[in-house]
Amino acid sequence: MEVEQTTRTGNEPSSSTGCQNVADEFKQVKSKKNNKRKRQVDDGQMETEVHRKRPEFPPISGDKMKGDSDEMRKIPVPSHRYTPLKENWMKIFTPIVEHLQLQVRFNLKTRNVEIKTCKETQDISALTKAADFVKAFVLGFQVEDALALIRLDELFLETFEVTDVKPLKGDHLSRAIGRIAGKGGKTKFTIENVTRTRIVLADTKIHILGSFQNIKMARTAICNLILGSPPSKVYGNIRAVASRTAERF
Repeated sequence: MEVEQTTRTGNEPSSSTGCQNVADEFKQVKSKKNNKRKRQVDDGQMETEVHRKRPEFPPISGDKMKGDSDEMRKIPVPSHRYTPLKENWMKIFTPIVEHLQLQVRFNLKTRNVEIKTCKETQDISALTKAADFVKAFVLGFQVEDALALIRLDELFLETFEVTDVKPLKGDHLSRAIGRIAGKGGKTKFTIENVTRTRIVLADTKIHILGSFQNIKMARTAICNLILGSPPSKVYGNIRAVASRTAERF
């Protein structure tokens, strides 16, 4: 039997060299799991380094935050509030000076109540609380109600006019104010008791003192009365809203 022998020329590549070239072209792929683990380990190390390097500063006293210069607030007093201010001056003076450790005076020339910080003032927010307290009394609130602005942090003052809700004039404006007040102030007292706020009606201006959520309920009720809703419907709406908020909390 004759065996045919095939001869290779120099131009033809051998099978062994071809396999080597193919093997060189493919690279080993790293698994994603190993990369994920390495990332987690690196993140953990970075977090520990951040926790270690976090600085700890001592608490700053009120004097350093206040600075060298003393701050002052001026609250203008209208003429119709001079007599109540004079009668209740000691009730206003005592909490501002003794509790908040501020200086207060009534300037007879400019007709302003001036409140100033001093060396004994420790609380940074004392000046703002005192200014809000005096402003609430000047707007017409009782001293006992205005004192809540000093004792509690979550109380606010809001002021708006009847004409902001609806442009009314003459008798229509008077009827809207009458609907808000009610007979003998009944409607106003009911809104105050249900929403746990204090309301002052000063001509066309309405001042509300209370927490943010309660002010919102009282404002909605007053706006509905201005727009012409009957008081019975407004009572039902605010009682429903008040009961829902009580259940929520």
